[in-house]
Amino acid sequence: METETKGYDLTIALDKITLSYDDVGDGDIPVIFLHGYPFDKTMWRGQLDFLQSSNRLIPCDIRGFGKSIDEESKLSIDLFADDLIHLMDKLSIDKAIVCGLSMGGFIALNAMKRFPDRFEALILCDTQCIADTPEVKAKRYKTIDEIESSGVTIFNEGFIKSVFHSDSITNKKEVVEELRRVVFSNSKHGIVQGLVALAERSETCSTLNEITVPVLIICGREDEVTPLSQSELMHEAIKESILQVIDKAGHVSNLEHPDIFNEHLLEFLTALKGFNFEKINGNQRMV
Repeated sequence: METETKGYDLTIALDKITLSYDDVGDGDIPVIFLHGYPFDKTMWRGQLDFLQSSNRLIPCDIRGFGKSIDEESKLSIDLFADDLIHLMDKLSIDKAIVCGLSMGGFIALNAMKRFPDRFEALILCDTQCIADTPEVKAKRYKTIDEIESSGVTIFNEGFIKSVFHSDSITNKKEVVEELRRVVFSNSKHGIVQGLVALAERSETCSTLNEITVPVLIICGREDEVTPLSQSELMHEAIKESILQVIDKAGHVSNLEHPDIFNEHLLEFLTALKGFNFEKINGNQRMV
C-alpha cells in the first residue's frame, strides 16, 4: 500500500494530476463512492457518517471535480474508469464494492465492463446504462456553446433545480444550498468537459447480463434525469439484482432521503457478508 493514512481530503498522485479522496472506517472489502456530475465527494458525507463504524469507505473526487483539479485533460468516462482502477492499484485494493450515482454509475458500469475481476459488488444509484441519443448529444453540445458564450450560472442553476424532488426544493433548502455551493465550486473547464464526457460515453446495457457479482440498484421514484424506467431496465438485465425505489426523491436520492438510502446500503453491505438470498415480491433480496 502506498499510504496507510486515513482521514479526509487525502491526496494521491495519479497520471499528471493529484486525486483527492477520503479513507475512513475499517472493513475487509472497501466501498468506493463515485459522485455524480457536477458534484464532488462531499455528497457522500451522510453515508460516511452512517456506515464508517462497520465499513471502510473511500469516496473520491473524480478528475476535474472537487479537489481533483485537472484544467487540461479532455475528460471521458473511460479516463474516469482508468482513474478508479489506478486508485485501487495505488491503495493495494484488489477488489472493491463500487457505488456510483449518476455519472458515477456510468463510470462504475464502464469499469465493470472492462475490469470485472476488480469488483466484489456493485451499487448503482440514479443512473442508467444507455448512451446519449443523437438528440441528447446535440443538446449537450448546444449547452456547451451557451456556457462558452454566457458562463455557467444559467446552466448550473437549471441543473440544480432539475435534480431535486419538488418537496426537497421547498422543504430541504439547506440541502439544496449545499449542493449549489458544490456545483458552483467547479471550474468552467470541469463543467464543459464533464458534458463532453457524458455526451461521448458508450452504452453498457449490452453487457449487463454478464455481471455476476451482487448488484444493488437505488433510484428516486421521481428522478427526471435518469428515470426509474432505466433502473428497472438494468434490474431486469442483471441477474439477481436488487432494486430499491425511494419515494418523493429525484436524482439525488442519497441527499433527499439519507436515512432510507443508508438503510438500503447497510442491508446490502451486511448481506454481502453472508451471501444469503431470498426472493421477495418478485425481486431478489439479500437477507
